[in-house]
Amino acid sequence: MAVDESAGRQLDFHPGIPMRWEITRSAEETGGELFEAKNWLDPGMPGPPVHVHPTAEESYEVTEGAIEVFMDGEWSEVRAGEKATVPQGVPHTLRNTSDKPAAIVNIHQPAQQFEAFFREMHGLIHAGKIKRLPPKEPGSAIYAAMLFGKYPAEIRVKRPPHGVFKALAFVGRVFRLRLEG
Repeated sequence: MAVDESAGRQLDFHPGIPMRWEITRSAEETGGELFEAKNWLDPGMPGPPVHVHPTAEESYEVTEGAIEVFMDGEWSEVRAGEKATVPQGVPHTLRNTSDKPAAIVNIHQPAQQFEAFFREMHGLIHAGKIKRLPPKEPGSAIYAAMLFGKYPAEIRVKRPPHGVFKALAFVGRVFRLRLEG
């Protein structure tokens, strides 16, 4: 799927994942140095599957409320004014378990193709192909696996194991499912 610049800077991941983003510094604007977005996480947001970025660092600076970040096998709370940085290759995720919204500045460095990945995820959610992340039904799981499989240098799922996502992506190819359209 080509990067849809018509989506502008706003990416609303509802209903697939209860959060929305505003791209604040695109990969193009930073010459590939980083990709930055302001994220608003709804109360009770469960977060994406545990994953790694093989060759990029990710950071979360909390500007409102609090989030929990899973890294090094445990959860840690990060409150407004605090920052968590996840080194490349470290399994992680985040969530908002509180009953209040949270806001963060999220940076992936270097930018790689993260912007394209998130824009494509946004499109798949709004096309109804991914109904929820983490996926609970087979169709969403297959499309999510295909999406993650398209960007292996950027993101790899750890839970469920990467091999499960690879197998689901294979099923999608067998049934000739497409990420586009």
